[in-house]
Amino acid sequence: MSSVQSDAFQGSPVQPRHPMHVDLLSVKELPESYVWPPHELEGNPSSGNIDGESVPVIDLDDPNALKLIGHACRTWGVFQITNHRIPQKLIDEVECASRNLFSLPSQQKLAVSRSPDGASGYGVVPISRYFSKQMWSEGFTIAGSPMEHACRLWPHDPHTFCDAVEEYKKEMRGLAVRLLWLLLGSLGVVEEDINWVAGKNNKGGLGECPNEVDVSDAIQLNYYPACPDPERTMGLAPHTDSTVLTIVHQGDVSGLQVLREGDCWRTVPPLAGALVVNVGDLFHILSNGLYRSTTHRVVVNKTSHRLSVNYFYGPPNSVEISPLKKLTSPARPPKYRPVTSNEYRAIKVHHPSKALSRVQICEPNEVP
Repeated sequence: MSSVQSDAFQGSPVQPRHPMHVDLLSVKELPESYVWPPHELEGNPSSGNIDGESVPVIDLDDPNALKLIGHACRTWGVFQITNHRIPQKLIDEVECASRNLFSLPSQQKLAVSRSPDGASGYGVVPISRYFSKQMWSEGFTIAGSPMEHACRLWPHDPHTFCDAVEEYKKEMRGLAVRLLWLLLGSLGVVEEDINWVAGKNNKGGLGECPNEVDVSDAIQLNYYPACPDPERTMGLAPHTDSTVLTIVHQGDVSGLQVLREGDCWRTVPPLAGALVVNVGDLFHILSNGLYRSTTHRVVVNKTSHRLSVNYFYGPPNSVEISPLKKLTSPARPPKYRPVTSNEYRAIKVHHPSKALSRVQICEPNEVP
């Protein structure tokens, strides 16, 4: 199976690096390598800020869910969902398994470290190596089966972790397909216009997929320990996701923030039983810019540990993504050229904050 990595981010790329491991649970004072410049920690001031406005919460059983999702994607690029059919027992099991992983001794976790060019394993969150400062977090990426790593972490009982993760990925994939059809449906795109979601030969702007190719997905576990000086560091730097969409379980500790264009940072409050859905860059392209991928970040706090379970969903790596034909016209021509997810991620490595503009089709006399 192909893998998706959350390698979308904002900021200026720096020479990729692999910092010395720091046991964040044992640190009493913030190391200098984790201290971010004040201007990068500030929220964006907004003249149009509306008190009380927050990220939409959508009940998927609501008869108006399609309309509500469309409005949320146009105005926010992110929303929370309830009545999503993912069993709470399974979510609790994955959260418990994740906390067990991050509570292991450092040397045990380092035994399954993600290699510099690898897709799976333990380490800093994947975007960290492209920033000059470190982020107050640790991560574990699961692309494909987790069994090999689980056998090294828990040689006597790898199945508790693996069974929970595998079932969670299966349920999340089903939910991602459901959500993708809802997003497409809110744009007026119907099943006859596209069949990539089912992994069949693709039509209608999602590229040519000659055989039945599986989608690309991955799970990213992120852990943010309580921080001795949270005002001077970052849990996860501002970025957008390179995927089609991301589904996030953020637990019961606040920290996720989103930024709308021309607005200030807004906290996405944890809601019991709810999941957060982010529009990714590839859906931004599919929608011809009608639905924008949203910049988001994670801040940390002084008293509570925070855990998130992130599911990334995208197309097969070789499938070309371009604006859906039904969403283009002579009056609204395609804004982006066809691009595969592999190519797009490579562009984002070198142009982290300008990847979309790098695949944008320029108007005459326009420079992206």
